[in-house]
Amino acid sequence: MRIFSVAALLLACTLLITLPSPSAPSPSPSPSPTQACHSLKFPHNQAYATCNDLLRLNSYLYWNYYPVNQTADIAFRKPKTPTSNWITWALNPGGQMMAGSQALVAYQDPNGNMVAYTTPVSGSPTMKPGNLSFGVTNLRAEYSGGEMIIYATLQLDSTLLSTNHVWQEGPMRGGSPRMHDLSEDNMLSFGTLNFASGTVTSSSSTGGGISSKALLKNVHGILNAIGWGILMPIGAILARYLKVFKSVKLFNSVHPAWYDLHRACQIIAFCLGVAGWGIGIKLGSVSRGINFSKHKNIGIALLVIAAVQVSALIRKPNPNHKYRIYWTIYHHSLGYAIIVLSILNIFQGFKITNGHNYWKRTYAGIIIALGAVALLLEIFTWLVVIRRKKFEATNTQEIGANGGHEVNDASTNV
Repeated sequence: MRIFSVAALLLACTLLITLPSPSAPSPSPSPSPTQACHSLKFPHNQAYATCNDLLRLNSYLYWNYYPVNQTADIAFRKPKTPTSNWITWALNPGGQMMAGSQALVAYQDPNGNMVAYTTPVSGSPTMKPGNLSFGVTNLRAEYSGGEMIIYATLQLDSTLLSTNHVWQEGPMRGGSPRMHDLSEDNMLSFGTLNFASGTVTSSSSTGGGISSKALLKNVHGILNAIGWGILMPIGAILARYLKVFKSVKLFNSVHPAWYDLHRACQIIAFCLGVAGWGIGIKLGSVSRGINFSKHKNIGIALLVIAAVQVSALIRKPNPNHKYRIYWTIYHHSLGYAIIVLSILNIFQGFKITNGHNYWKRTYAGIIIALGAVALLLEIFTWLVVIRRKKFEATNTQEIGANGGHEVNDASTNV
């Protein structure tokens, strides 16, 4: 029955992640001749018949298409790009995402020279040089006036004349491209284009609301922060510092108040944590090629330890059992381990998002506040315990003294 109870609890928590996800904003056609790209000039006065203002990441795409040999001269330009960043533009017939794409990458090396190369993005997005599924010639990049530009000639085929394209930017570290930001603009920098007709669509810049992936990311963070990162520490604080009030009970419960509050708080935290973990798995399935192994491994370890800890609510020896002391050590050790891992992984999540300093500072403030409360309660608890022991010792002495007088009086009377 105990095993079934744990399974039922896990099932109930997992049901929280089955809510349907809202659909991503539908792409909208980009405007034509009045776009800003028409007014921009190239450093060497290159001319392109078609251009488009990409509605994300302040970027522009230009091309000339030659139907005779199915080639296209393209230029991808990204204004306001610091020299510490890389940029990329890619074709991806398989989907509107960077993973699985055929990409052109450019960055400025420490010597100030521009580097441009091709990379097939598959699996972990290492962005290492490699050959693409189609021919690329005349590939080069330049940096002028704070603007980075990639030039190339693409050898297309019938499957690539109308296809998906993706563009992106991110930081350089140690001479290598690193993970880009996960802001809404970065996650929605995709669209479709037709080289022959000049038709381009991209994700809407207004009226689309938040994307389904961004919503999942936010819910994942909120559930984990509240469950693992706030309620778990509060539950531990309740258990440790309310024990001095053993006679206080809730709703005529057979257990003291601290026990009921601690158990309720930890069960709710566990359910929220399981739901957040499940959404994290969903995020991983819709973000092929993006792998945050440290964050994921800590999350898995956290869930396993928490599941074992929940079983402690069911398989708990009686207070007088000879193994109760070992159970207590195990229960406390796992509890503190969960709290430490939770806080570490939440800050790891903030690190992954490359920003969101407001929420990071807010959570840090909550943890500091809980730590301050715990410190004050620790002092208060010790004062109560010391005072109680003195009071009990005084009463014992008085009872002993009174009892002795009564015996002497009785002896005298006899």
